[in-house]
Amino acid sequence: MGAKGQADRRRWRDQWWAVGLMVLVIGVAVRLGFRGWSAWPEALVGGVVYAGFLTWFLMRRRRRDAKAVGTEPERVPELERRIAKNGELPDDPAEQAAMVRLIRRREEKLRRNRWWALPLLGILFLGMPFLWFAAGNVPAGLWALGFGVAFMGWMIWFNRRFVRRMAAMRRRIEGVGGYA
Repeated sequence: MGAKGQADRRRWRDQWWAVGLMVLVIGVAVRLGFRGWSAWPEALVGGVVYAGFLTWFLMRRRRRDAKAVGTEPERVPELERRIAKNGELPDDPAEQAAMVRLIRRREEKLRRNRWWALPLLGILFLGMPFLWFAAGNVPAGLWALGFGVAFMGWMIWFNRRFVRRMAAMRRRIEGVGGYA
């Protein structure tokens, strides 16, 4: 697939309805996986509610980020992808400055929320299995514990990698354009 095809696919993926549809499909699939096919009405209704809420939340965040960094909301996902993949620098100096502001905004949010977010996830994903064990359901507790350990390991790895890539991209832009 060429560069134009990939850009079109990314643009499609960034639309609010595509985000909502993806959340809906994943949410319904997970609920059906846990509850079985007989729970499809509950899974569908819950999936629609959750997809609506998450789509609203993500689009609101995108608008706030765009306003804070001085760009259009449609540009925020592309800038985030470039940061996350340590991609090429934008040619436009205004876009480079917006990218630096977005990186600084993300770094500030990570610093501000670091003290409570990761420990809360740890309590949630590593503490929940003990409720299964206390209820006497050892297989569910073992599955939940395995998932919790894997998920927390992935979250820590992903967070560290993203922080490194943000810092590297900021250094590259500041070194090229001199944005302080």
